[in-house]
Amino acid sequence: MNSVTTSASTTTQQDTVYQTLRQWITVGRFLPGERLKIRNVAADLGVGQMPVRAALQRLAAEGALVNVPNAGVTLPVLSAPEFDDLLQTRMLLEGEAAERGSLRLDATHIASLHTLCARMDAALKKGDGTDYLAANEDFHVLLYRAAGSPLLFELIDKLWLKAGPISNQLFDTPEASACLNDAHSDVMRALERRDSAAVRRAIERDIFVAGQFLRRKATA
Repeated sequence: MNSVTTSASTTTQQDTVYQTLRQWITVGRFLPGERLKIRNVAADLGVGQMPVRAALQRLAAEGALVNVPNAGVTLPVLSAPEFDDLLQTRMLLEGEAAERGSLRLDATHIASLHTLCARMDAALKKGDGTDYLAANEDFHVLLYRAAGSPLLFELIDKLWLKAGPISNQLFDTPEASACLNDAHSDVMRALERRDSAAVRRAIERDIFVAGQFLRRKATA
């Protein structure tokens, strides 16, 4: 009985560590090419090394991390062609999810999007890239989940894993902050008009504009 309980507890902890690390990668906590040391990650999370090791290998199997001989795991570095492919695919899938989602949002959801849009504005004014990216993720998640397609959201979520490490570098370019939230404001105006096609265009523009700043960080 005790061994079953211990096994279940270990599994739960491994899942929690995995979900936390996955979230950190998605919101750009780690940079492209950064090496993740098991003992450091375990210390950050306040857990033992075993669940961290298991989570890192699981993320490597998904392509979110890269196994490097004699160096453990690192964040992948995108080439320019890989980045362009990722950008175009994100625009295609996220534009579709945004258009579908805009048709199904209720007043409570729209109010939440307004709040998140204002939070992103405040974060940019304070130069708080971490809070901006967190609110940005919540904004897009709420809009895309409203589409009612778990498969579409799963595909988008996998793309975010690949885009996450480079996303934090948006704030290396001061001029980016001046326009990063423009598309979200356009989304809100389009929602007020019930113009789902305009919501799609605004989301595609949001991804494209951010992509132009980030593409400079991709390798040749």
